[in-house]
Amino acid sequence: MGEASVKALETRTDVSSPNVTERDTRPEGRHTLLTRLRAPRRPRIWFEILLIGVSYWTYSLIRNAVPEQKTAALANADWIWRVEHSLGIAVEQSVNHAVNSVTWLVVGMNYYYATLHFVVTVGVLVWIYRFHPGRYAATRLILFATTGVALVGYYCFPLAPPRLMNGQHFVDTVLVHHTWGSMASGNLKHMSNQYAAMPSMHIGWSLWCGLTIFAVASAPWARILGLLYPAATLVVIVATANHFWLDAVGGMLCLAFGYSLSRAWYGSLPHRLPRRPVYAGPHPATAAVLNRFRGDR
Repeated sequence: MGEASVKALETRTDVSSPNVTERDTRPEGRHTLLTRLRAPRRPRIWFEILLIGVSYWTYSLIRNAVPEQKTAALANADWIWRVEHSLGIAVEQSVNHAVNSVTWLVVGMNYYYATLHFVVTVGVLVWIYRFHPGRYAATRLILFATTGVALVGYYCFPLAPPRLMNGQHFVDTVLVHHTWGSMASGNLKHMSNQYAAMPSMHIGWSLWCGLTIFAVASAPWARILGLLYPAATLVVIVATANHFWLDAVGGMLCLAFGYSLSRAWYGSLPHRLPRRPVYAGPHPATAAVLNRFRGDR
């Protein structure tokens, strides 16, 4: 009889244990959807080209729409210059004059400033897209978030570059050497906001490129070049009198925000994600839109 009671008890336990209420399953469902939203997918070339084009157009539009507050921008530049003097790092003028005395070097820096900012950034995006598609979305999010938060800096803290300061005798190397180099100099100066120097996206983007290459590349020479690129960019932006040292710090802080956002969303830094996408299907948001469209038809 004891054995029969035990079996009956086990039977009742087995029958009742699988019962789960609908309310208990909802968190798991939400978790599954969130996991699917966060899961990297193979990027679509047409979508990426469209996204990058629209994003850069929007960034340029907003950046240039910020009022050129000349008085405030010059006052902020004087304040930055005083802060750097108090910190003992106000050597931008010395670097600017030293490089300006070597014509071939400063001309090369002018073209470096004007071109590599875009060429290398796009090149790294294409490289990650082609060879590390599983890490592409997280890497791209860092770049986009970095650029987006920089717009806040342009709006809240208008800043004149050193070359536009009054009475400090910085050399505008683009004008002096008649090189095509800056959207804020010469005939192109009316097409760009001249008082959006803080933070420096030349540093934000170049450091993004350098860290991405260093973290993902396997060849030692490529990793070394990755680290040298933002270092060289820092010298260039100072030597051409386009930025202060502290503008570079602002760019680094924006990049840190981008990394933090990507880490929070994907749960890992990009280089720790799978090289190939885990999910090959459509994004849940895309699937929802397509299903809605088909339902309307």
